[in-house]
Amino acid sequence: MKHLSQMAFAQRRATLLLTLASVLIGAAIIGQSYYFVAIVERMFLDQESFQEVVPLLFGLLAVLAGRALFTWLHGRTGVSMAAYAKSEFRKRIIHKFSKNPVQASLEGQSGRKVSVLMDSVDEVDGYFSQYIPQMISTAVVPLMILVVVFTHHISSGIIMLITAPFIPFFMAIVGVMTKKKSEEQMEKMSAFSGRFLDTLQGLTTLKLFGRSKKQRDTIEESSLGFRDATMDVLKVAFTSSLMLEFISMLSIGIIALEIAIRLVVYESIPFFSAFFILVLAPEFYLTLKEFGSAFHAGRGSSGAAKQLVEELEREDQSMEWGQKAIEGSQPPALELDGVTFAYKKGQTFQLQELHAVMPANADVAIVGRSGSGKSTLLNLIAGLMKPDEGTVRINGLPLNEYAEREWFDRVSYISQHPYVFAGTIEDNIAIGGRGAHTREEVERAAEKAGIAELVESLEYGYDTPVGEAGRGLSGGEKQRLAIARAFLKRPSVILFDEPTTGLDLKTEQILQSSIEELSKTSTVITVAHRLHTIRNADQILFLEDGKLVGQGTHEELLQTTEAYRRMVHVQQGGDSA
Repeated sequence: MKHLSQMAFAQRRATLLLTLASVLIGAAIIGQSYYFVAIVERMFLDQESFQEVVPLLFGLLAVLAGRALFTWLHGRTGVSMAAYAKSEFRKRIIHKFSKNPVQASLEGQSGRKVSVLMDSVDEVDGYFSQYIPQMISTAVVPLMILVVVFTHHISSGIIMLITAPFIPFFMAIVGVMTKKKSEEQMEKMSAFSGRFLDTLQGLTTLKLFGRSKKQRDTIEESSLGFRDATMDVLKVAFTSSLMLEFISMLSIGIIALEIAIRLVVYESIPFFSAFFILVLAPEFYLTLKEFGSAFHAGRGSSGAAKQLVEELEREDQSMEWGQKAIEGSQPPALELDGVTFAYKKGQTFQLQELHAVMPANADVAIVGRSGSGKSTLLNLIAGLMKPDEGTVRINGLPLNEYAEREWFDRVSYISQHPYVFAGTIEDNIAIGGRGAHTREEVERAAEKAGIAELVESLEYGYDTPVGEAGRGLSGGEKQRLAIARAFLKRPSVILFDEPTTGLDLKTEQILQSSIEELSKTSTVITVAHRLHTIRNADQILFLEDGKLVGQGTHEELLQTTEAYRRMVHVQQGGDSA
């Protein structure tokens, strides 16, 4: 709640506008009550003609119109505050995810992240559109009414002062319950979203392994838990509304009884003042009651706010970039200077103090068993994550001293499973370039990547639509499309993360030919596992459990590194078989 209030009152213009609108609404309420009482008194007690009270009727209409206008302005300002706050939250979360996409993809379920980004952000709307405007209104309007009541009848003012605190006192009690229930509701909604999306993405696997019924039961249990949590929140809300209504009606009844006794029995108060106070009293308690409802909405936002703040304050491992430009267009030399990294503190696996020099225009292979840290090292070299200690250097300077765009314009990263977006084939190739590209440039890139023949055989050619995540394309076709992106971009550093894994021999040969073509003008770093790829590398970095246990050429490592020699022996044995 503290974070939300800081964000709300940081919008000073909106806060001032809400305060001004609240003062005008208070004045309109008092004016409306005055004109109404004056009209009733003059027509029914003073027996004045209709023509004589026409000016008062016009005054009443003007005040009513003013109240409607100021109430609209008040509500509109609250909605604008909420829209701005939600936009800021979404920008911050998206910025956090985009700064470190690797870390974001590894932590938590995709459905939960979507739930935080969409549902949790929407849930804070009530705090800004209802709670803050009503809080400002409650700080102004009842005070104005109280001053007017005290000027007409002190006893009624004292009764209001005594009964009014019961409403915020009850709100505080309900607020504690609401906060806890809303946090439980948001947690269960996030868990439900995460499980549902996970199940949807793995539906085929679950079906094949006969686990669909069990997973269905899990989703049902999760959805029922979310339903029960939602009903608990609504139960608290309805109880709160009932109690606030009861307290306000009881308070109005006490004031009405006290005024009736003084007016009828003791005749110690004039009719105008008595009627005026009776008209103002419901407005006084209505404002407090509305604040009670808004308070419930505000406390309900606390669960969502807690999730958002936790997400934003989670340890950030993204790179902080400088502003330097990379001089020249030649492939750069890279260096690992004592680089260490762990995804989470206390985690068993970590890269441990890596030292290596990769010359410009070199063909470097990163080798090791699964889980040895190959892809993690590639992510660090790419600048997608920052080392915990040590430095990745480009042409002798730390990577983070360069401008982010400057570096990423020079780099192409081709993973085992390159992402293909919903759109045309041309769009998906062009996304890898450095700005706008002509159809001819896209076609040349596709030809060099060995995918042109396939594309031209399609009915719509390069305008053929592709499904989300590349549905309709095979693994090899996705890889060739990713290679086409690299040809279009013409990078000076190319990072391959086992691009030929799982491909047939023909597709692998096409990709190897494309990689050789790209390597003529680039520094190429490949996470490799096949012997023919390793054998041809200018330099090999051999990792084991996050440690660099050997580096050099294929022949050098055969002589110096036992683990590497065993790995090669296993592959050669497999080949002979």
